[in-house]
Amino acid sequence: MSEEPRDVFRLSCDWLSVQEVVDSVSSSSCGAVSLFIGTTREDQVDGRKVIGLEYEAYEPMAQSEFSKLCGNMRARWPSLLHICIHHRLGWVKVGEASIVMAISSPHRHDGQQAVQYCVSQLKAHVPIWKKEVYDTQVASWKENAECWWSERSCSESEMKEN
Repeated sequence: MSEEPRDVFRLSCDWLSVQEVVDSVSSSSCGAVSLFIGTTREDQVDGRKVIGLEYEAYEPMAQSEFSKLCGNMRARWPSLLHICIHHRLGWVKVGEASIVMAISSPHRHDGQQAVQYCVSQLKAHVPIWKKEVYDTQVASWKENAECWWSERSCSESEMKEN
């Protein structure tokens, strides 16, 4: 008897456990668990050092968009079994994980491609926002380049059409 696919999405202000995410997708019928861990990096922006990120989300819409994303991934890679994403909200200091994602599949190829796709689509469509906080205590909201409304992802004429 085969397992039913499971999609898990959690937004939390708590520290993220990589092992918990991996355990939630593990299956004896899968030979691969593809994993992505996104961490807060120390950057220099206009002479200021990033000391952390502050995340906010519109949680009901984020859950809805995650469900759509899982449906899209399952249509594209039917062999995927379990998908799990845990994303931090609130304060995330440099070096800590902001997101932990794992996908199980019978073979590595589909899972690895799905993880790459999932990260890009999550940044483009799921309403999670981040604010960079600098050592000067100044902060700046940042948009993801993948967002459809971002000037970095499309031309002005495309933006007007949207």
